[in-house]
Parts: sequence; C-alpha cells; structure tokens
Amino acid sequence: MTHHAHSHSHGEKSVVALQRSYKYRAAVRPLLGRTSVVLCAFLLILVLAYVQDTRMRLYQLATTALGLLGLSDLRPATALTSNNLTDLVQWDPYSLYVMGQRIFLWSGEFHTWRLPVPDLWPDILQKAKAAGMNTISIYVHWGLTNPSNGTVDFTGVRALAPLFDAALASGLWVVVRPGPYINAETTAGGIAHWVTSEVAGHLRTNATDYESSWVPYIKGIIEECKPYQITEGGPIIAVQIDNEYTQADSPGWPGKAEYFEQLEALYRSEGIVVPLTYNDPGMGDNFAHGPGSVDIYGLDSYPQSFDCSNPYVWNPVVTNYYTYHMQTSPEEPFYIPEFQGGAFDPWGPNAPGYDNCRILTDSDFEQIFYLNLWANNVKMANFYMLYGGTSWGYLAFHGVYTSYDYGASIAETRILTPKFAELKREGLFLRSVPEFYKTDVIGNTTTSAVEVSSPLIFGTYLRNPDTGAGFYLVRQQNSSSLETVTFTLQANTSEGVITLPQDGSSITLTSRASKVIVHDLYFGSSHLLYSTAAILFAGTIGERDVLFLYGPATDSHEAAFKLSGTSSAIVNTSGPLDIQTSTIMDGTHTMVDVLPGTTGLSYIWDSPSSLVLFADSDTAGTFWAPTIAQSSATQFQHFYQFGTNETVLVGGPYLVRNASISGDTLELRGDLNDTTYLVVLAPSSVTKVTWNGDEVELDAGTSKVPSATGVLTATLTPKLTASSISLPSLNEWKYADSLPEVSGSYDDSYWTTADKYTTNIPYKPIYGDGPILYGCDYGYCEGAVLWRGHFQGTGNETGIELLINGGEAFAASVWLNSKFIGTTYGNSSNNLNILEETNTLFPFQGAVIPGVDNVVTVIQDNMGLNETQDDNADTSKCPRGIRGYEIRGHNYFTEWKVQGKLGGYTNFPDKTRGVFNEGGFYGERAGWHLPGFDDSAWESRSLSTGLSIAGVGMFRTTFDLNIPSGLDVPISFDFDSSFQPYRALLFVNGWQVGRRVANLGPQYSFPVQQGILDYSGTNTVAVLLWAMEDAGAHASLNMTINGVFEGGVGAITLDNPQWSSRGQHI
Repeated sequence: MTHHAHSHSHGEKSVVALQRSYKYRAAVRPLLGRTSVVLCAFLLILVLAYVQDTRMRLYQLATTALGLLGLSDLRPATALTSNNLTDLVQWDPYSLYVMGQRIFLWSGEFHTWRLPVPDLWPDILQKAKAAGMNTISIYVHWGLTNPSNGTVDFTGVRALAPLFDAALASGLWVVVRPGPYINAETTAGGIAHWVTSEVAGHLRTNATDYESSWVPYIKGIIEECKPYQITEGGPIIAVQIDNEYTQADSPGWPGKAEYFEQLEALYRSEGIVVPLTYNDPGMGDNFAHGPGSVDIYGLDSYPQSFDCSNPYVWNPVVTNYYTYHMQTSPEEPFYIPEFQGGAFDPWGPNAPGYDNCRILTDSDFEQIFYLNLWANNVKMANFYMLYGGTSWGYLAFHGVYTSYDYGASIAETRILTPKFAELKREGLFLRSVPEFYKTDVIGNTTTSAVEVSSPLIFGTYLRNPDTGAGFYLVRQQNSSSLETVTFTLQANTSEGVITLPQDGSSITLTSRASKVIVHDLYFGSSHLLYSTAAILFAGTIGERDVLFLYGPATDSHEAAFKLSGTSSAIVNTSGPLDIQTSTIMDGTHTMVDVLPGTTGLSYIWDSPSSLVLFADSDTAGTFWAPTIAQSSATQFQHFYQFGTNETVLVGGPYLVRNASISGDTLELRGDLNDTTYLVVLAPSSVTKVTWNGDEVELDAGTSKVPSATGVLTATLTPKLTASSISLPSLNEWKYADSLPEVSGSYDDSYWTTADKYTTNIPYKPIYGDGPILYGCDYGYCEGAVLWRGHFQGTGNETGIELLINGGEAFAASVWLNSKFIGTTYGNSSNNLNILEETNTLFPFQGAVIPGVDNVVTVIQDNMGLNETQDDNADTSKCPRGIRGYEIRGHNYFTEWKVQGKLGGYTNFPDKTRGVFNEGGFYGERAGWHLPGFDDSAWESRSLSTGLSIAGVGMFRTTFDLNIPSGLDVPISFDFDSSFQPYRALLFVNGWQVGRRVANLGPQYSFPVQQGILDYSGTNTVAVLLWAMEDAGAHASLNMTINGVFEGGVGAITLDNPQWSSRGQHI
C-alpha cells in the first residue's frame, strides 16, 4: 500500500503508515445452477403471493424474490407506461420519465396567491432551484379566481402565466393542483364562497348544479395551462384531480367517484394531455383503481401531525410506506404529493407559534424523515410547504390566523431558515446521482439484507439494477433517540463484501441522524467504491471529475475511490484538518479516512483530471451548485439534465440565484447579508468572476481556505447593511368613527333586506320564526357582517338571546339602539375548547324605547368557512350568521337588514385586490383603507390612545420609504403583544395584511412584502380597531427590519390602486 504526507494546521507532519490487514468476504451468491435459481425464485414468488395483498403484481413479486436471491439483475425489463396522449411524460414502477429521461421528482409547495406580488414569485422559484429541487407544486384557489357565478379572473395576483414563465426561466417543472377543492387551510378549502350557498346539490359529488358551478373554473384552468404543458414547450408535467377525498360514497352522499370522472373527462376533452394525479389523505387506496382513478396515484403524510407544542418530542418514522405502495400501485412510481415540510398553527393564547413548528420539523427531521422516504423507494416527493406565505385578507379558514409561515424552509418573510441547508444538501445529492432514480429494495436489517454490528441501527439496502450502484440508508431503530450509536456495516460492493469502515473505527449516528452510505458510484470517469460520508456533489466540472463529500465534524468518515488520471494526484490539506490516505485493492483504489474534529473545507485529492473535497456538514451547507444555462436556442435551457448538464460549485454567499459563463468569466447572481468568503469551483477556462454584475477581485496568492487547482477565492462584502437603513416611527395618526350604524340617525334603508326563508346550507336555524340570517345567503361571505333587527318597543322587552355562528375564534358585539350591551366570543386554544358558535342572552339594561322602532345591531366576524370534514364536503356550507334569535318579552322583529362587503361577492369594487380583501365594516365599505383617501378633516388621535368605549374606529397614517434598489429588505409591522379585548385589521396600501385578535393571539407581528410596500415612495397604513368591551382598547404599531439582503430579484412592480368614490350608500 502507498501512503501520502499530510498538512496540518499546527505544522507539517508525515503520517505514520496505516498498517491494516483488509479482510474481504466474497459476495454472497447462491451456489445453485441456473435452473435451481429460477425454481427457488418462483417458490419465493408463490410464498409471497400467498401472504401479500392480491393487488401486488407478479412483476413486483418477481423483483422481490430475485432481489432476495441477489439476482435482481435477472428480472425482466419493464416497459414505459403513458396515458397514450403524450410520450413526453411517462413512467415505470421506478420513477417518472420526462422527455425520455428518468427523474427523481423533488418538489416544494408554493401558493402564489399567498404572496400577492407576482414579481416576487421568481424569488421563491429561484430559491427552490438553489435547494436542488427540480419541480414546484402549486395549489390554485377556485374562490379567489371565481368570486361569483359567471366571473373567472386570472389577472394580477390570480394569474398563472407569470408563474409558468418564471418556472421556465428557473428550470423547474410544475405540478398544477387546481382542486376544485384544495384544503390548504384556506376558507372552504378553496371552494368558491358563492357555491356554498347557491348550489343545492352536495359539494364534491356529481350533482348537476355542483358540476355546473365548477366547469367554468376548470375550463379557465385548462385555458391557462394548455399552452404551458411540456408538449408546448412549457413546464407543466402533471395536473392533480381535486384533493384528499374518499372514492367510496358516504351514506347520503353518492357520486364521489363519478365527480372525479367528470373532472378527468373535461381535462381530456379540452386538451390537457399530461398525466393526471391524485393526493390521497393517507393510506386510503382512494382513486388508485376503479372509477375515477388517475394516471399516477399518490398519498400525503404528516408524521408529526400539527401540534407544535412539544417540538422536541417526535412521533416515529412510518415504516410501512413501501409495503402499502406495493399493495396499492406497484406499477407506478411511488409518489408523495404532500410530505410534511412544517405545520400550521392555530388560534389561541397557548398556540405554540411557527418557531416551534420549525423546530419540530427542523433539519434533523428532514434528514431522518426525508431519507426514510428514500429508504421506502419514494421517487416523487413534494414538501408542503417550501414557502407558506400569508393568508392575507379573508383567505384563511377559521382554524388559522393570518400567517401561513408553516415553519417552512423559507420563512414568511422569504428569509432562508436553518432548515434550508439540509434540504439543499439532500437536493444536490439527488441532482448529481441519477443512479438513485432507479433502485430495487433489496431488503433491510430484518431480512439480513443489511448487516450491521449494532441492534440499535435500522438499515435499508437499495440497488440500481442496471449499474450496481448501492445505497444503504441507515438510522437508529428508535428514530426519536437522542443517543449516539456507533456501528459497522457489511457493504456488498463490486469488490466483495467489505466491513465499513476499514480502519477499525465506526460509523456514527449522533442523536437524530440518518446517512446514505453509497457504493459503486461512477462520477465522470472515476469510481467511488464506497463512502460513509455523505455526497453533496458527484460529477464533472469542466474537464475534471469532482466528488464533494461531507459529514458531521464530530464523526469519522471513510471513502475509497479510483480516480481518472491519478498519476499526478496530490493530497493538499490545511486548516484544522486530520485526514489519512492509503491505497487499497492492490493499489487500484485510494482510501481516505477523515478523523473526528475535521472542520472547514479540505481538498483530499487534486489533479488535472480529478478533485475530491471534504467539508463538515455546516460548511457543505454554505455551497451552491447553480446550473449553467446553454444557448438560448436550446429548449429547456435552464433545466438541469435536459437543457444543460453543466454546473459550478460556489461556497459562501447567503444565496446564489443563477450563474452563466461568458468566455473566461463566471457571472454569478445572488444575495449577500454579510461579508463572506467566496469559493468557486469552475472549469479551468474560468479566470474571472463577477457578482451581480461587478467584477470580483480574486485572491492572488494567500487564501483563507486550502488552495487547489482551478479553485478561485475572494472576499465579498455587501455595500449596505441594516444599520444604513432606517424606518420611520408611526406616530402621526388620523381617526374617524367606523360604526355609524349604532347612531340613532343611521339609515339602513338601502341595505339588503333579509327576507329568505329557505337556504341551501344544511345547518338550519335553531330558533326564531323570522327570516334566515346567514351572511352567505345574501352575498356577504367574507369578513365582518352587520345585522340590524328592527322591532316596535313596548317596554316589556328585557333582552335578546342570540345564537351566532362565526367559526373558531370569532366574536360578535351587540348594541340596542346606541347602547352597547355585550360581546360574545368564540374560542380556539391550540385547537382545544373550540367554539364555532355561541348562544348568549344579552340583557337590554332598560335601553328599550317604548312606542318607537328599536334596533338591535350585531357586528360579527366571519373567520372563514370550514373545510371538508369526515368526508362530508357540505361542511363548507357554513351557517355563518345568526342561527337563532329571540327577544325576551316580545313576539317578533318587524324587519332584519344585513350589510357586508360593499357589493357582496357579486359586485365588490376592488377587482385588483379581489374578493377576499375587504369585509363589511363601514370603513372598509367606504374605502378608508385605500391610499389616496382624503382624511384631512379627520381627528388627530394616536393609535395608542385608541377607543375609550366599545366600538369601531379607523386610524390612518402615511410614511415615506427610501430603500435603495438592489436590496431585499423584509419588513414587518408589529403590534404590542399584550392581551386585550380588541380586534384589529391591518391595511398597508389598501391590502389587508393582518387580522390581530388580541384577546386570543398568538399573532401580533405581520410581515408585509415589497410591492405592497413602496420602497421608494409614500405608503398608507390603516388600522381598523374594534374595541369589544366598555373599557375600550388601545394598541401600538411599529415597523421592524427582518434582514437586509443585497441582491434580490430585481425591480418590483406596484399594483396598489388608489381610493375613488364608492358612492353615497355604503
């Protein structure tokens, strides 16, 4: 064996020769003739067929049997399957084929409508691509795009074309998920509000009137998507049918499967040719077979559920994914359309908050649970959410508040979180190891297919049947364990079964960790025999084969490889580094041992033809692998694997968005948030680097990291920092009363008369002999609704009993004439003690005026409509309103009037911001929240002064921003965090960006995006304050800079229409 000298941070040392005797066991092969092998295999098939579900196909049984015998290379070849409409998207039992190439679909969920600034959509897509993803998944919101019967609007924040164009520019495929039902913690699960009251038939069935309601919307989806299918040069490769539903009819709710068939038939007849998919809510075997079944079946999985109260306590990994898949849809690739990328957070003072959700689903969770998907041979995975965003306006369903941050890898502010680095490490592995796209499950530790020295370790062995590349995925048997476990592994390599590691040390799993131990992987012309370190990159850069390994600094790591052109290879190391190398396999392979304590970046092997690197996991997480686009004439030029196979490695910056090479110059674009050290691994032809258009002064000798051939280094420093940007104080406020409805002179004659005595809503009134008082029945389905009940006073009336339904966390305040008589509160405390409706007696306290018309005024919140519950979609037909009313001591009301959003959902004035932006408070109806409204005649009153009595008031202020272009500066608006009996609506430049419920919480900080904010002009803030008790309420509001990032996505267009008169009757 040959030994190499090493360089250490404390001076030059020669490394003592490593004296080892390497003992190899020959690969275990059955000592059988070919006939005996076949007979034995088919005996195993028969046994498996007896014990397995009848849906397990013969092909999969044969694969399993041959795999157990070590003969998976003998299994029959598989033909590709398609829907017979296009061969550009096909599949086999392993994975998806796109344009004739096998892919591992690695995707993140992004809802454009939760980021209502289309110019910022590329920011999320570029970050997804930078994380190694190749696909983005999007829900489309029926209710937002189809606000009323006959109106379908795909403009502005509802547009799809800008998203599809951005996906093409970023190099991302798109899976479109347009519902009609999407769930998504949005009101009615995305079903248009008008449908919940105007359709008599059961929702999400083949009811004729329900079908008529969704057909125009789906036709609009088709028209938007058809020209962007892959067959037309676009990024769309699949469309999902509805979402999370049961195939079997429920008692009294027939036609579910037929509903799916209707959707599928419309897509096909109108020109959608890409595969149709489905997302099953768990392992329900819905729509995998039979009526309404789709081309590619998938299931969702949220193993940690949605309570983030104890973020360090985990549920275990799911162990039967693969078994279920093989019983359900073995002829298709294993698809998880939604896997947990975070969790939503509910209302309540004890709601844990999104920081806890991010801890619950942190990088350790990603490593163990995402790699557990790999171990179960999942080859199509979408993480819900990659970016959650904001449920601005009245988009949220009643169970969640405005923020939809979700604890995702990208925060609501669009800032990358610590989770993002692990997501990127996994994504870059998948991008550079195509051998992983096709693997058989050979077995695991329970079948002796994986032999480890510790019973505390669980391992699964996957192998590519074509190349022989093998992948051992190991974790602790107790996936929640915080212990440290060491072990050795018997690896079935091309050189025989080898005990890993070979240096006599151990493989280590520290606390919650998982590893992929790879063997027999080719990168370029070089061969990786095995590695106990993880792989960040394995491929070619320029003319060199490059292997980038990484792992925890606390562990030891070992790899053996045979490199091309090794005659001139050297080991060049520096820093706090301890690496030992030796040759093995009779001199054909080099073995490298990285000892514990190794941090930073190291070059293990450096030659004109090969480069091997190692970094600790944290350092590896600072590297990016932007693709280098080919000629603009190349179709899908930005799509790695399709339009280009060229990449570079760039370490240091906060974000690298994209890269291109022009002659001898590498042009990088990205973001900086601090001074950083730039490390570039590029083709040898590259001698210059630019960053966001500016030439970078490269190091000309001494480098802060180890030097290597073809590696360029420099220091990058942002031009501006947070300290150079200041925000104004919000001190100068104007005020006006926003509850004239309780004044004695108020005229409601132009309001809608509540005169309906029948309703399509199945939850009927409980008591009261007058008209039905459900807001949606009168077109008022978003936000606050006001009711005015008139009765002729006799003096005998003592109070009114009201049963009010507003959803979780709602409230309703009641006045008799001008006297406040009380507030009733719904509730949700971390999804406990839920009150969607309350029954309350409000004493009149002697305020009745005998002999004249008396008016009971009720203001109630609609917190959003319910989603489908227990497979009953009609739960979205919510009775938001007054389900019961009775005057004590009086017989009846003479008239009820109702008012909500100006124009209701059929004729609301603000078409830009859309149907969910405004509710029914007077100030909203009048447009006082809009920029340009003249409040000069209003009273000057600070928000901190607030209201001294129960009521509603509107506060307005303006301020200027002058943030330099080229900076991405996330800003939030922060109320005080005190608990008080008030609610507040926050409007910025006319957009409702926050609902503060101060009596419950938890949210008091509201991020507001550039594009809603004008970073170089005047901005208008309006706060509608609802004091719900006699003592009144007060609040404070400040602005906070959450970060300063030099770079960004470029110019951001403003689309904030100004105030214009809305007429006299509001």
